[in-house]
Amino acid sequence: MTMPPTLEFWYEFASTYSYLSVMRAPKIAEAAGVTLTWKPFLLGPIFAAQGWNDSPFKLFPIKGQYMWRDMERLTADLGLPLRRPSVFPRNGLHAARVALTFADPQPFTQAVFHANFGEDRSTERPEVLAEILTDLGHDAAAVLEAASAPANKDRLRAQTEDAMQQGIFGAPSFVTRGEVFWGHDRLAQALRWAARG
Repeated sequence: MTMPPTLEFWYEFASTYSYLSVMRAPKIAEAAGVTLTWKPFLLGPIFAAQGWNDSPFKLFPIKGQYMWRDMERLTADLGLPLRRPSVFPRNGLHAARVALTFADPQPFTQAVFHANFGEDRSTERPEVLAEILTDLGHDAAAVLEAASAPANKDRLRAQTEDAMQQGIFGAPSFVTRGEVFWGHDRLAQALRWAARG
């Protein structure tokens, strides 16, 4: 039996444009016959390697102003809620560790992005992640314990290093057959490329 084509979906919990892709990609990928492989990672080490100590949207204010207006337009077009986070960028470390504990991180990932960018909840805090996990029907204490295990922390470090080795420099990014597609606006192209087989 032929396996369906796959697309690696690299996302950062602090990333505004990852929010758009996280909420849209599953339905679009299913329609394209492409299986998504969810890949949470951290942009901080990647930015540091480029000499940045913060998000480029904060380092370059005019770029940040454009991004927030762009997000307002895009979320309106997509019917997604947007409540500009009172803390930006929010640290996605704990959320990424939790996501890695799931075989299918989609429900948790979408819930965290909605909480951060749709409700301005403090998703950098473990207690908020616990609330989200409980709402999803999980044993929050057990999941958070698994997420903080040394092996899982190492897994996130390794996944971030893998992103760097593949040439990923921003989020969201999509990888298929050695090709990297960067940005929410490249999602459809990446899916077409993956579907070519």
